[in-house]
Amino acid sequence: MPDKVHTKYLLNEDEMPKAWYNVVPDLPKPPAPVLHPGTKQPVGPDDLAPLFPMALIMQEVSADRYIEIPEPIRAVYRQWRPSPLFRARQLEKALDTPARIYYKYEGVSPAGSHKPNTAVAQAWYNKQEGVKKIVTETGAGQWGSSLAMAGAFFGIEVEVFMVKVSYNQKPYRRHMMETFGATVHASPSELTDAGKGILAKDPGNLGSLGIAISEAVEMVAKSGGKAKYSLGSVLNHVLLHQTIIGEESLLQMAQADDYPDVVIGCVGGGSNMAGLVFPFVGEARRKGLKTRFLAAEPMACPSLTKGIYAYDFGDTVGMTPLVKMHTLGHDFMPAGIHAGGLRYHGMSPLISLLHDEGIVEAQAYYQRACFEAGVKFARTEGIIPAPESTHAICAALEEAEAAKREGKERVILFNLSGHGHFDMASYDAYFSGKLEDYEYPSEAVDAAQHRLPSVG
Repeated sequence: MPDKVHTKYLLNEDEMPKAWYNVVPDLPKPPAPVLHPGTKQPVGPDDLAPLFPMALIMQEVSADRYIEIPEPIRAVYRQWRPSPLFRARQLEKALDTPARIYYKYEGVSPAGSHKPNTAVAQAWYNKQEGVKKIVTETGAGQWGSSLAMAGAFFGIEVEVFMVKVSYNQKPYRRHMMETFGATVHASPSELTDAGKGILAKDPGNLGSLGIAISEAVEMVAKSGGKAKYSLGSVLNHVLLHQTIIGEESLLQMAQADDYPDVVIGCVGGGSNMAGLVFPFVGEARRKGLKTRFLAAEPMACPSLTKGIYAYDFGDTVGMTPLVKMHTLGHDFMPAGIHAGGLRYHGMSPLISLLHDEGIVEAQAYYQRACFEAGVKFARTEGIIPAPESTHAICAALEEAEAAKREGKERVILFNLSGHGHFDMASYDAYFSGKLEDYEYPSEAVDAAQHRLPSVG
């Protein structure tokens, strides 16, 4: 029987997982190889060495089910991990639903989101290889602020290209990065050939994660080996570091004497959803469970629900290796929605594979419905969610309403990936009626997909 008393489920520090979970051994088939952008042949570790430390490259291609978390990383994790899991009892009461709703809260980290789980790991591995500088991109700023913090912890210089629309919408995220010691540029910028080329064609370009990635990768390529690149989502090793979320959640659901029927995460590149979902996917596949997995994405950037499963560049200009993923086309330009962390043209190759195999479901949501769900959550649970997280909340509310219509119990678990304390301008836009629902037109998606790279 589920626990009838507690609302918060906590683990002790010594119960924090000692290894990350790698979903690759539990996939229905092996991931497609990563291809060199020039030769279109599978890349090897040496091809990626200019961008990443070798330890992260080996994690990227690992087929080991568990990879040990080094103690120096666990020591930093202890500042906020294990993170709490909550039963949303007040929300359940307001919805008058027979569903039991749980959420894993990652907003307790110093940066206010799940992103430090990989930022700390990536900074430490770079430090071990003697790297002095890391260059990256960020959308809403959660990733940039997390890497800036991790860089401060390990004495590494951090330079960030922040998508221009978020740079303007979310100045406090930028100030947070600068407080941690990072240098922040609005992207597209005049600092790179990629940025200059885009601005020459479109001086008012609001930017995208794809463009910011192009600028960051170009800066690393021109550094003469003095800098490495770091990514906050999409890649296998990034998602690997996030699985501590789901591993803790498995233990906490056992504390609650309950188990989810559906596990939900918002998705842009896939890191927070994978972090929660992958350990449950592995358990479901090994034990034959019927757990459902739902990815909630924005209608304005619907890579899973409208994208095609194909090889594409991870950046706009075409500098990165080619990965097989659900994509809207590498030159896709999303609208300036307030969920800046979800404005990416492609989806994690691992989540893409699971979606293509029918293991992960996907649903797209309009932003006003998401903010409405976020406000309902804040007024019942007392936490103001990040705009990205409101997509997962919206999906959870739909599941709870379905349980009410059917008159059946349903156990829902979602990842509350971060708080919205730096996103209050977004809430102001919602309350003042300035937020508009936007659905990316199918013809624009079709046009972008016709420009995908040709892979034999």
